[in-house]
Formats: sequence, C-alpha cells, structure tokens
Amino acid sequence: MKRRDLLKAGAAAVAATPAIFGGTMAPRSAQAQLCRLEGIRNPITEPDSPAVTSFTEPLYFPPAMAEVPEASLNPPPDPGRHQRYSEFLPQKFYVQHLTEGYWNYHSELSALNPNGGSLAWMFNGATPGETLVARYGEPVFVRRYNDLPDLEHSQMPFGYPASTIHLHNAHTASESDGYPMDFTIPGEYWDHHYAMMLARNDPREALGSLWYHDHMVDFTSTNVYAGLSAMTVFYDDIDTGDENDTRPGALRLPGNLQFGGDDQGNPNGYDIQLILHDVRFDQNGNPAYNVFDTDGHLGDLITVNRKVKPFMNVEPRKYRFRIYDGGPSRLYELELRDQSEMICIANDGNLLEGPVPVTSIVLGPANRYDVIIDFSRYSPGEQIDLVNVMEQTNGQGPTGRRLPADQVMDVLRFNIVDLKGPDNSQVPSFLRKLPDINLEEVVAHREWVFDHDMGLWTVNGQFMDPNIVSATPKQGTAEIWTFRNAGTSWAHPVHVHFEEFQVLEWNGKPPTGVLKSRKDVAVLGPGDTVKVFYRFDDFEGMYVIHCHNNVHEDNAMMLQWKIVK
Repeated sequence: MKRRDLLKAGAAAVAATPAIFGGTMAPRSAQAQLCRLEGIRNPITEPDSPAVTSFTEPLYFPPAMAEVPEASLNPPPDPGRHQRYSEFLPQKFYVQHLTEGYWNYHSELSALNPNGGSLAWMFNGATPGETLVARYGEPVFVRRYNDLPDLEHSQMPFGYPASTIHLHNAHTASESDGYPMDFTIPGEYWDHHYAMMLARNDPREALGSLWYHDHMVDFTSTNVYAGLSAMTVFYDDIDTGDENDTRPGALRLPGNLQFGGDDQGNPNGYDIQLILHDVRFDQNGNPAYNVFDTDGHLGDLITVNRKVKPFMNVEPRKYRFRIYDGGPSRLYELELRDQSEMICIANDGNLLEGPVPVTSIVLGPANRYDVIIDFSRYSPGEQIDLVNVMEQTNGQGPTGRRLPADQVMDVLRFNIVDLKGPDNSQVPSFLRKLPDINLEEVVAHREWVFDHDMGLWTVNGQFMDPNIVSATPKQGTAEIWTFRNAGTSWAHPVHVHFEEFQVLEWNGKPPTGVLKSRKDVAVLGPGDTVKVFYRFDDFEGMYVIHCHNNVHEDNAMMLQWKIVK
C-alpha cells in the first residue's frame, strides 16, 4: 500500500505542483519512475544479466505433492471455515511451507553467489513447488504455512513476506481461492479446501492445466517473481492421464501418471508441465526487480521451471506439454526452431472440441496451452529447440513484430534419446464438447474498461479498493461481460477468478480455432473488445477481476466482485 500511495502521490505532484518534492531533481526522478522512455532501465534494479550458456542446465521436473495423514494436522481442519465442507469431505491432505533460500537457476549464476545459488522464495524448498495432482470427485485439503522470514530479516530485496495462494482458476469457494486480502504473515498458516467438483456438475466444464501462485494484494508480481508459483493438474473420467487406459471414452492422451524426473534432464513420464518466467539477474546471480516500474517487468533470460534456458531428454514419440506463462509481464510466441507442427488440444486448461494443428502458440501472462509434440519425426542424437519469436521491448506489451531468426530467445532444448517402449498414446479427432450457451439465461450486461491514469492502471476508472465491491452477480444466474482495452499501446491479460467464460465475440467476430473454447484469461491488445458469457453457481463470496500483467495488477488494476444469493 505504501508503494501505491507513493506512486499516486508522485504522479499527482508531477502533473500539478512538482515543487512539493523540494528541489529540481525530485520531480524528474518521480517522472522517470512513472513515465519511462522506452529502453531506459535502472542499472541497479534492472541490470543486464550475466552471460550464461544456453541448454547446459537440465530441466527441473517438480514431483507430485506427497500426501500426509489427516491426523498429522495440528490443529485439525475446521469445517466451519469452509463452504460445503461436509458435502465434499477431503480425501487427500497436503502440507506446504513457504520458505526463503537459494535455488540453482543455472550453475553459472550459482557460481557467482557465495551461497551457491540464487535467492528465492520457495514451496517446501523448491521453485516451482510440487505439482498438485488431483482428480475430480476426490476433494483435497492443503495447509500452507508462511515460514518466510519477516521483512526485517528477509534477504529478498523486493516483495513482501505476506502471502495468499490462489489456485488459478479452480472452481473454488472464496475462502480457499486465494483472495488477495486473505493473507498470512510469517508464523501463520491458511487452510485451502478444494472441493474438486465439476462446475454445475457438468463434465463439459472440467479443467486440466491449472497453476497456483501468490496473490498478495499489491505484491503479487514481486512475490511470484521471487519464486512463489507452481503447477496443478486435474484429471477426470475422459482425460485420465493414462495413455494405456482402455475404458470407454478415455482419450489416451500422452501420459503415464508419472511426475518428477532425475537431475540429468530425464522426466519420469510423458505429460510434462512447463512454467515460463523471464528473469533478470544481478552480478551476484540473484533476481533483480525495479518496484518503481509500473509498466511491467521484463527479464532478459527465460526460465522454464525456474531453470535458465534448460534442456530435457525426450524419446522419439508423442509428449503432452502443458505450457504456462507465469509472468510477470512478458508475452510469448513459442515455436520449434524448425517451425514444425504442434497439436494444440487445450486453452487455459480447457480441452478444445477438437485438436488444432499449429506452428506457434501465443501466450500472455497466466495463459496456458496444452500441446502435443510428436518427436518420432526426429532420430536419436538430434536436437530441436523451443524458442520465443515475439518482440517485446517494454513491460506494456509486444511490438507486434517477430524477432529476426538470429535474435530469437532460447527457451528449451529437446535432446532426442532412444525409445524406451511403445507409444500407446493417441490424438483423438474429438476431445470434449463445449457447454451450451443459452442467452435467455442472461440477466445482466456489464462492461469492464482497462485504462491508465496518473501512472497507475485502472478498471472502469477506479483503482483497487478493498472497501468497494464493483459487481454483485446473483448465484444461479448468467451474465454477459464485455472487456475493453481503452489503451493504444499496451496489452492487458484480463483474468476473472472462479468461473470460466466462453467468448461470444472478439472485436465483433465469433471465435474460431483455439479461441473457440472455455477460458479464464483474455489477452486484450490495444483497442480490443471482447464479449463473453458467464454463469455464477455453486459458491458465494468475494472474487476479483484484474490484469494478469501482475505489475499492472499491483499498481491498482483490480476490482472486487461478489456472488450473492
């Protein structure tokens, strides 16, 4: 809150009476923080990262969360704190500890630090944290302890050691959603009850690829950047995770329900989670971040599962990759260096009705795409690289240009190794039917306009205020929401908690291809207008709508809404 107040005061002073800063240097300093020229960076908080060698660091494969006995939780869970707890009694229990420590982003960066690693905030000693693997119909309980050092003793030069963890974008009651004001401070814990229920009990509304991350009000960007993010996989009766599943209706997509891997780049399975964060490092190998840059933060090194430009070994067979843009601000266009085909099967964790062949995928912060890559077209000993071809020169958004071939950004190298066994996976021609849209159910239309004011970011002309509720849709109703980007030079990945939407119109046209799906993030380019269909069911409570360029979110681009009876 202090940072936001400082920026708002600075913006007002520059616009009105700069003399209140005292002297001539202060106004220029404040103005530089709020309205920076393109390409101008603070050399202290936004340095050029030390040079590192591409594709020498093995990819990290987070293991699945390990269950703990319910009896080990002290105190035991309090059913009174959770909606519908007795209807969805947890069948699996997990515990996580948020800690500060050192992480090997890259051996050459770790060698620069006397602590033998880069400073990080972690879940159970790792970033990303363990993968939450769950199945619809099997409710889950997760207790998370905030064991971060307090602000006085933390070594992290940015962020704030209070935390609330959002499971993006599970159909979860408000008190377990990671609402930004439901935060813990060091020494406290928060219990999350995930009912693992299908929205409206409709199997067409199943989600598959999700993630969890910090959502502390005003500090989401810094806390996630520090390391507080991880991935989640939900399975259901058709997307079972088992390519050998012979039950009727099973899709048999690549996967064998194995997670984790070794430290040589070999995964245990064929269903692989990849979360991307671009990071900038100082000369000691620690992440660097400028908290006064309200446009958005760009790193100059791309990390995959918090490893800088790593490699992984793959067999000449089909793999499923769940690719997440973890932010905070960079958009990606990812393609294989030889521009060969990938098969897109899911958008924002929602299976498409049918697979879509693509040569690249475009992700904004918090977007997820599931793609299948068939490496059988390569031979053992060959290598193929995943690269980013989208040009972006500042945190506001991409330029609209592709990078020249000699300037593409290295992301991940695939080393082709010998086949270990038969590939029993398949890519069905039909995946999952979309839920019906009945416009006669619509009881309200709302518009959300994303813009910029006084150096901060606004929704409907407002700054985030935890005392204001901006919409109160009624449980059991449907509405049409319109998202509009009023800006001319920035992008806003708009995210609404709790419910998935279906696109009705994108700039006046019906959705096609990968946009014809259920989604929870709409990346609005300059001047874009998107009209979507929502239903509100199953739980009550407070949720938020915000820009998932987390720097914009932290600088006021978020409003609250509440489901009421």
